[in-house]
Amino acid sequence: MALKTYKPYTKSTRSTVLVDRKNLWKGSPFKSLTRGKVSSGGRNNLGRITSRAKGAGHKKRYRIIDFHRNKIDIKGKVERIEYDPNRSSHIALIKYDDNTRSYIICPQNIKIGDDIVSGNKKEMKVGNCMPLSDIPPGTQVHNVELVEGGGGKLARSAGSAVALSGFDDEYAIIKLSSGETRKVRKACKATIGTVSNPDQKNIKIGKAGRNRWKGKRPLTRGVAMNPVDHPHGGGEGKTAGGRNPVSPWGQSAKGLKTRRPQRSDKFIISRRKKRNEK
Repeated sequence: MALKTYKPYTKSTRSTVLVDRKNLWKGSPFKSLTRGKVSSGGRNNLGRITSRAKGAGHKKRYRIIDFHRNKIDIKGKVERIEYDPNRSSHIALIKYDDNTRSYIICPQNIKIGDDIVSGNKKEMKVGNCMPLSDIPPGTQVHNVELVEGGGGKLARSAGSAVALSGFDDEYAIIKLSSGETRKVRKACKATIGTVSNPDQKNIKIGKAGRNRWKGKRPLTRGVAMNPVDHPHGGGEGKTAGGRNPVSPWGQSAKGLKTRRPQRSDKFIISRRKKRNEK
């Protein structure tokens, strides 16, 4: 996909850069593979705001994606490639030989009419899904399962991929784009190739209104508040806060580890790279 710019008729179009979707499906989604989606507006079941700066946004339907790829040994054909408002990557509508259809995360460089299949010892072709044990080391894969049969969890966003480094007994060693290296059981499935729409990272929204369409509300800076409202508030004139960045409730905003110990921590060989590392 190419990037699309606009003539500077207005201040917003002068700086807007979007992904060109002229080659995507222009009609409605496949209705039986969608369902209604209700926006929470950042509120919990009691109606209290638990996630700030969320609300409104354009109405959208959720597309049901097949992350499990359980159509074993049934060949499917890419019927069309669509935009999905719920994720950064594109999605592909697959029609299988048994006349069923499903949406999958669209891999990069796959075309309408291409055949894909899921199963053991399949051809090393973009879009095919198979256990990690059948994939040679050095291959770029996406939609990787963490638990056998649990559906793809890793590398699902636009342009992302996981590198298969090698094998260790019953485990495959994979390297994530974050720099983390971890072990996953060899029986877990993955899809060959990288995720579509790599230009997503180059988008410039151009105006604040586009964020409102996405459901992102304005967020007031702490230094613009009063001391009663935020730890950074108060002071004469414009101040820099006077302390390390914190949330409105005093929790450190940079570098504080909040991840609870997980049972799967023992499978992490090396943690992801820190921000100042290359």
